[in-house]
Amino acid sequence: MAGTKTRSAKRERKASGPGVSQADRAYGEIRDSILKGTLAVGVALSRRKLAGELGVSVPPVTEALQRLEGEGLVESKPRVGTRVRIPTRDEVEERSLLREALEAQAAGLFAERATPAEKRELQRLGRQMDRLYAAAEKAAGDRELMFSVNTFHMGLHLRIAECARCAPLRDAIEREQVLIFNWLYDMAAQRLELGSDFHSTLTEALATGSAAVAQAAMRRHIRRGLTDVVAGLERIGKPGDAWRAKRVVAAGVKENA
Repeated sequence: MAGTKTRSAKRERKASGPGVSQADRAYGEIRDSILKGTLAVGVALSRRKLAGELGVSVPPVTEALQRLEGEGLVESKPRVGTRVRIPTRDEVEERSLLREALEAQAAGLFAERATPAEKRELQRLGRQMDRLYAAAEKAAGDRELMFSVNTFHMGLHLRIAECARCAPLRDAIEREQVLIFNWLYDMAAQRLELGSDFHSTLTEALATGSAAVAQAAMRRHIRRGLTDVVAGLERIGKPGDAWRAKRVVAAGVKENA
């Protein structure tokens, strides 16, 4: 996954280098805390307390939260507050449909266009992905490990798109953030039990099957567990539930009632 790793490394340097603005740094840290589950779905966010813990003033935090709201990761109500967004059932299903449309197309193109070496690489990545999920299941509650697992998972799926050799399709998958939302939904629903060969089965189909076989495998892969994710998110609370039930001091440091 050399190309994906290079892009990820560049984004990481951009988020933490000497020329990075306070708003960019706040955005990166808050976003990572949401994806780690430290700032859980539905948790209320205090700009002032986030600013204090991040060592910045309030305006950069406000800018960061506005950016995250534009991306759909947080939501705000005037004179009420801001919280990590609780997606509706319709939103989850619609984003799953979008992901399926984009990634099934990428899977078909991968089957047709990937080189033999790239197909062997994908099979290896699928086996490694299954081992990582198995380790995460045994170490339930280890947010740093799960963050690494999800980062690897996103890289695997982007690698499929890269080897499909259709730059606009690959860019659409990243731009629409379908993998980010899948990550968020899985974390919120605490969905870890995927089976010992969940990803190796997918990558085997893409590496050895026709375009039609690869597309069908990707559709099954994406549809599996959608019901579990929806049920898990509904246990958290409904989008209209109280916004001030829990207020977090900062990005994964402290909480109080």
